[in-house]
Amino acid sequence: MSKNTINFAAGMAPTTKTHRFTGLMLVLVSAAVFSTAGLFTKGVSADAWAVIFWRGLFAVGFTFIYITVKGSVIQETLNMGKSGLMAAVVSSAGTAAFIPAFKLTSIANVSLIYAAAPFVAAFIAWVWMRERPSMIIIISSLAAFTGVIFIVWGSVGGLNIKGDMLALWMTLMMAGVIVIYRRYPNTPGAGPMILSSLILLPVALYFGDPFAAPKHEIPIMASFGLIFAIASVTLVLGARYLPSSETALISALEAPLAIFFAWLLFAEIPGLNTITGGIIILLAVFVSQLLQLKK
Repeated sequence: MSKNTINFAAGMAPTTKTHRFTGLMLVLVSAAVFSTAGLFTKGVSADAWAVIFWRGLFAVGFTFIYITVKGSVIQETLNMGKSGLMAAVVSSAGTAAFIPAFKLTSIANVSLIYAAAPFVAAFIAWVWMRERPSMIIIISSLAAFTGVIFIVWGSVGGLNIKGDMLALWMTLMMAGVIVIYRRYPNTPGAGPMILSSLILLPVALYFGDPFAAPKHEIPIMASFGLIFAIASVTLVLGARYLPSSETALISALEAPLAIFFAWLLFAEIPGLNTITGGIIILLAVFVSQLLQLKK
């Protein structure tokens, strides 16, 4: 769930073609891996709190191993500062909605609503930081908002509406994380992610019973934690070699990839409203980022 934070917080221009190619490949891998979140969630019978618990527990373990090998444990944890704490709390609020959203609505709906996060972040940055968005972002944001309305409208009166509302909340929270990193760019990435998962462990134990999950599904949820850690790390590394707008553009591929995998493995076919809204949102994302790249 930390991918969009890097779009604003990182993104040094590459110095060589090799660096650029490396960055491109790493961000592509990150987008592909992040797109499997819905598959892991829907692929198990365990409830959302069990998924949150086991995925978070193993994500913490794998990420801690990474920062230990990297030699940045103190910097990432004890020195994360108030901004790191803010990012962790807001991120945990988003994750608490992210997993249940997949259980209550389609993968396509969650992925496409979340694709609008950069535009929500632009609005929050305008309100909080008085950072005036460009006309390109304003028009694209209105278009993306229209797309979200199409998607949610298609769920009104149906069972998916709760999942869509959770996806909207998750998008708002993750957009908040983006802006935190935008305002405090020296905030570490791994430490707040670890803390975010740790915050949710007792919550998941209180509201659910993770140990009642089928034993054969725990390795699947552990794998979810591993791929989340891999996706976060590859994004952080890749974003160092690409402009932030290009990182955002490539990361947006997560949505169509998620929809393709959902169709391939679960035969999920998006409804007309989802298709219409999704096209509008993705066009807004791609067109706005391409125009930013041409500046």
